[in-house]
Amino acid sequence: MSRKWTAAAVAVGAVLAVAGPAAAQSGPSAGPVLPNLPADQVKKPELLGGTDLQPPDGATATADVALKVRRDGSLEVTEKVTVPGGKQLVSRVPLKVPASDDQDRVYAIRDVKTEGAVTGQLTGDQLVLTFSAGTGNVTYLVDGAVADQGGRQQARWQVASGFDIPLGKLTASFLAPSPELFPVDCFAGPVGSSRRCTLAELDHTGVVRLEQNDVQPGDRVDLLVGLPANTVPATAEFADVGLFATAFALTPLTGIGFALLFLFLVAGGLFVWRRRRADAGALTAATGPVEVLLRDGDRVFFASPDGVLPGQVGTVVDETVDVVDISATVVDLAVRNYLWLAEVPGHDWQLARRNPPDEHLHDFERAVCETLLPAGTDAVLVSQLRARGGLDLRRISDAMYADVVTKRWFSRRPDTARGRLTWLGAGIFALGAVATAVLTFTVGEALLGVAVALAGLAVAAAAVLLPSRTARGRALVGQVRGLLGYLHTAKAEDIPPADRELVFSRSLPYAVVLGDTERWLGAFASLNPASDGSAGLYWYGGMESDPDLRRFGAHFPSFLTALDGLLTESGRATR
Repeated sequence: MSRKWTAAAVAVGAVLAVAGPAAAQSGPSAGPVLPNLPADQVKKPELLGGTDLQPPDGATATADVALKVRRDGSLEVTEKVTVPGGKQLVSRVPLKVPASDDQDRVYAIRDVKTEGAVTGQLTGDQLVLTFSAGTGNVTYLVDGAVADQGGRQQARWQVASGFDIPLGKLTASFLAPSPELFPVDCFAGPVGSSRRCTLAELDHTGVVRLEQNDVQPGDRVDLLVGLPANTVPATAEFADVGLFATAFALTPLTGIGFALLFLFLVAGGLFVWRRRRADAGALTAATGPVEVLLRDGDRVFFASPDGVLPGQVGTVVDETVDVVDISATVVDLAVRNYLWLAEVPGHDWQLARRNPPDEHLHDFERAVCETLLPAGTDAVLVSQLRARGGLDLRRISDAMYADVVTKRWFSRRPDTARGRLTWLGAGIFALGAVATAVLTFTVGEALLGVAVALAGLAVAAAAVLLPSRTARGRALVGQVRGLLGYLHTAKAEDIPPADRELVFSRSLPYAVVLGDTERWLGAFASLNPASDGSAGLYWYGGMESDPDLRRFGAHFPSFLTALDGLLTESGRATR
């Protein structure tokens, strides 16, 4: 400690000795007692000048700030900033700073005066000062800097805040009507930092002086000085901050969370787009011929691609269960000897049970059999079914939708948007909602929970937008287009005579569901169904005496029309 500071300490001791016990009880003295002079006679701290403000080697800016508490409680601030050539410094002085978890301290700035290389702009929540190369001076008054606290008063102000380039050195002085300035605290660094300033002390003249080296962009230098009670009117104002305002404030951590959410949404959007594009392409992409006729020596057998049944084809292609899917299933069950179809006089048709449902039938096929021929009924006319008021098709359609999922052609039922991805999205949303509530009432950062909840909503939305048809289902769609090509081009003479009736019959339900019935019937019109030793088609009665299928080809579409009409009316009745 220098001699002048030692002398000051001796002087202070002398003053305390003269003042007696009362002075000793008032706590450590911050310096010699000065007369309570009028405001215009109080010594104003002088701004440092000359070489004190030159940036080292001209590389960095420097600043000197003089603070003076006036008698009316306002704080007079004078800033002198020197900026090296070719550079510009912008300072953003906040008018609202956090005081506690639920309060903000609110300042007001008025009477802004600038001189030299500086301009000022006062907005609703900050004072923006722009310093050009050279030296600029700015003076303004601050209301709200002095607050009553614990039987004393405290003056607080951010001497430096929001600089956008580094300061090589910051110096400041603080003067108040009373020299009893205690305690003196100064904090530097990012907001929330508890790092002390390079120097902050009360000199022998009753002036607080501080110094801070290497002030980085965005750092603040926060000065707090204690004053005796009632030194000046307390002007501090505080604004209550609601729970939600603080909990949902945007912070660096929540900013990272929303950045990750943005990346997740972009990646998810691209994924959905590619899946929808691939699904749409499966309906139009050329797949080439599909081999559905298998040869074993001199015999020929029909085999559908991926084992798909006629009733499944339509659902795989258009994602809905239609009347034609059920009609094709009825014909297929007859071809496979579970039902017997026969044309009867009076433009009517009989459906009879030939064999009971067994383990080889799918659930939807069993539902078709039991809906047409319930227990105790072995035969029925189409006209009788219509007279009963139709059929309940809900069990059939439910089983068909479930079946395409079981076969892994769809990831979920195509008639509903709810699937595993939907429930996953709902779970993520619920997790985010709970996290939001917990964070709101605990540590804050509730926007992280909001980000998680939004991610859950995005997943749920993706579940609706994503096509439910799987890669296997898309491949089958292409094969079905190849199957349609087979129905368009197959000729009866290309099939051995002994196998023609079976190939014709097994292929007919697929022609029905794919809308190619007329062409298929025409291609096999000359087929003699008695060539296998039994009169007529083995699954369709009423035309046993016909030498070919021409009359069958003319009458069979009428059967399909009557059956489609019955199912259509039944579908309307059960909706």
